[in-house]
Amino acid sequence: MKKIILLHGALGSKAQFEKLSDLLGTTHRVHSFNFSGHGGRPLDSPFSIEWFAQELKGWIETEKLQGTAVFGYSMGGYVALKLASQQPGLISKIVTLGTKFAWNPESAAQESRMLNPAKIAEKVPQFAAALQARHAPADWQEVLHATAAMMIALGDSPSLDDTALADIRIPCLIQRGEADNMVSEAESRAAAAALPLGQFAHIPAFKHPIEQVDQEELARRIRAFI
Repeated sequence: MKKIILLHGALGSKAQFEKLSDLLGTTHRVHSFNFSGHGGRPLDSPFSIEWFAQELKGWIETEKLQGTAVFGYSMGGYVALKLASQQPGLISKIVTLGTKFAWNPESAAQESRMLNPAKIAEKVPQFAAALQARHAPADWQEVLHATAAMMIALGDSPSLDDTALADIRIPCLIQRGEADNMVSEAESRAAAAALPLGQFAHIPAFKHPIEQVDQEELARRIRAFI
C-alpha cells in the first residue's frame, strides 16, 4: 500500500485532516505531522520555513518514510517544496493546495495584519477559542505573533524562488481553488511552470480554508496524482 504524508497550514494542525485521512486511508497508509507550536507541540523556536523543513526532514527519517508522497495545504505545501529543493530523494511526489508563492513586503504586510490577536478575540471570538483549543498548551496569541513574524521574514526574503523550484525534480501538482482569496492563479501557475515536472490545477468552487473544501473531491484529486 502506498504511503502519504499530510502537512497542515499556518495556524493549523493535523487534526484538521481527520476526514481526508479517512478517505485516503482506503487506498493509502496516511501519516500526518504537526509543526512545532501547532497542535499541542511546544513553541520552542521562532517560526521559519527553513526550521519547519528541517523538522519535517527529521521526522521523515525517524519514521522511516523516505520516498513518501506529500500533500501540503497552504504553508504545508511551501515547506514540502522547500525540503524537496534541499533533499532530493526524500519525497517522491508533492501535491499542494492553496500554497502562496508570491511573497514580498506588501503581501507579507497584508497577510500579517490579519493576525492581530486582540482583533480576532474581539471580532471572531469563536475563531480565537478554536485556536486556543487547537494549540494548547501553547499560547494561541504567541502562535499568531510567531506566524506574523515568519510572514514578514518571507516578504523580505522568500524561501522559494524559481531557482529553488527548478531544483525539485519530482512530480508536483500545484492546486488552487477558484474562490481562494489569499492565493492568485497567476502565482500558482508561475510556480508550476518553474517546476521541471510541475502541473497546475484550477479547482472550481474551492475556497482557501481547508474546512470549506470538498474533502471527497480533494481526496480524489490527490489519489489520482500520487
